[in-house]
Amino acid sequence: MALVALVLVIALSTKALAGPAPEQVVDTLGKIVRAGDNYYIVSATPGAVGGLSLFTTGVECPLDVVAIDGNPGLPLTLVPVNNKKGVIRVSTDLNLYFTAETMCPESTGWKLKDYDYSTGKWFVTTGAGLGNPGSQTVENWFKIEKYEDAYKLVYCPSVCSYCNYQCGDLGIYQDQYGKRLALTSQPYKVKFQRA
Repeated sequence: MALVALVLVIALSTKALAGPAPEQVVDTLGKIVRAGDNYYIVSATPGAVGGLSLFTTGVECPLDVVAIDGNPGLPLTLVPVNNKKGVIRVSTDLNLYFTAETMCPESTGWKLKDYDYSTGKWFVTTGAGLGNPGSQTVENWFKIEKYEDAYKLVYCPSVCSYCNYQCGDLGIYQDQYGKRLALTSQPYKVKFQRA
């Protein structure tokens, strides 16, 4: 009996040390954002109407992630690193992918593109696989963080503790290809709208 009590005390104290689960992400209606459901990631800047979509940047494929004006863009699905959990939480690694079909052979899963020396930026492109957290997929993992009265998207994966990578907020970089999503000093303020 004493052994059972000791095991119970250790289990409860270990859970207490882990702390509470990160806050759940909510959509524009205040409902919990769920893994596997479709959402638009739309601008949360007052007066702005627009969302995220795909666009070619000089070569046909793969397509890069861009912000567009006037409509919510393309629907996306969010898949957390622990896919057994049905909710999306802040500060948790996740894959994002557009559910729309494209003419490109690559997947619509997001990943951080190689460093672009001409612009000095790391852009978000497509072609990522889903799951398999580790050093081989470190460029595929993003996070959602609270930002003012909404959210921001961040690249700073926790799936590889020994990997060396550039952390940063995802923001907008305007060039001849449009408003491209990239690591920037000014985050793109977003909210999640059910598709």
